[in-house]
Amino acid sequence: MSRIGKMPIPIPQGVDVKIDGVNMTVKGPLGTLSRELHPRPKVEIVDGQIIVSRVTESRQDKALHGLTRSLIANMVEGVTKGFEKELEIIGLGYRVEAQGKGLILNIGYSHPVRIDPVDGIDFEVQSDRQRNAIKVKGINKEIVGFVAAEIRRVKPPEPYKGKGIRYAGEHVQRKVGKSGV
Repeated sequence: MSRIGKMPIPIPQGVDVKIDGVNMTVKGPLGTLSRELHPRPKVEIVDGQIIVSRVTESRQDKALHGLTRSLIANMVEGVTKGFEKELEIIGLGYRVEAQGKGLILNIGYSHPVRIDPVDGIDFEVQSDRQRNAIKVKGINKEIVGFVAAEIRRVKPPEPYKGKGIRYAGEHVQRKVGKSGV
């Protein structure tokens, strides 16, 4: 049995969960998320908890069991607490500034790079002399991760000086470079 799949998901106070066939809707204090689930796993609400079970012991059902439970747990957590990813901008003269709901990145290109906002995503910018950081916040974990990855893709950290955009706490493997004989 899947260790993740067999754990029940508690429904917090103030969260409303509706299951309509393969469609699931979760409403909470931060917003509403809906998703179409795979029809194979059986999802039901019992005593204020969401239980995900599988019908057979086939390989596909075993794979979908834990996945479905994780997707539902992320929906419940997203509408109650939300998700955030933090990015750091490292490099001399590299800056980020908020413009409206979007971002303007000055990261060594001949032009500033504009990042337009996505529905349901908010940006928070920390800019000071010591550190430039961006927090990507939202209720959908997939979209938060995707937007953070798109921002990082604009200028990934390079291995010689470590300049670029990286996740907070990300370790960048550094190279020595030329020996200069």
